Amino acid sequence: MRSRRNAREAEVDPFYDMLFNMLIAFVFCFIIALLAMNPKALKAGDVPAKAEYIVTLSWPDFNPNDIDLWSQGPSGDVVWFRSREAGLMHLDRDDRGVSNDTLMVNGKAVVNPLNQEVLTIRGVTPGEYVFNAHYYESKDVDTSTPQLGQPVELTVSVIKVNPKAEVVFYGQQTVTKRGQEVTLVRFHLAEDGSVSDINTTPISIVRPF
Repeated sequence: MRSRRNAREAEVDPFYDMLFNMLIAFVFCFIIALLAMNPKALKAGDVPAKAEYIVTLSWPDFNPNDIDLWSQGPSGDVVWFRSREAGLMHLDRDDRGVSNDTLMVNGKAVVNPLNQEVLTIRGVTPGEYVFNAHYYESKDVDTSTPQLGQPVELTVSVIKVNPKAEVVFYGQQTVTKRGQEVTLVRFHLAEDGSVSDINTTPISIVRPF
């Protein structure tokens, strides 16, 4: 009887081993697939970016002109298209008007009509924040005054994201000529993330190139 039982166990054990090995292989393949979808997951200390505030500058769809969003935080550092990150501020999208609105999809040119620059504040550093618009380049110039360009209507919004979406500021401005700088909004952040002293008092933060 004992010999028969040993023979039975000998027949069963390899099968369980095979199942176990298949399970390990499946788990390994699953992990590899996850890493393939997110190749940065192996980077030490990699933390997913999150936003506390989102600042959006937009101008009319299909407008060809290049408007830039500039920002200055409490440290005095300035974020713009050639220095897209400072402290907890990051310029996520630099829109150059018509220059970077054409995409190739399945071999066909598709035009994205949206004109929008987006900046995120990814944490709370107390102090004043300034957001300006700079009319960088005009591409629909008036032949009578080619050096000036056409006026462009601008819209700015500041959205507090956490713990829920809340409109902090919404306003409009107009830039009338190439090279002009306007202050879109200024405000103070407190340590608890609350916003105060919202205003549009003009201040220049655009630096010479």
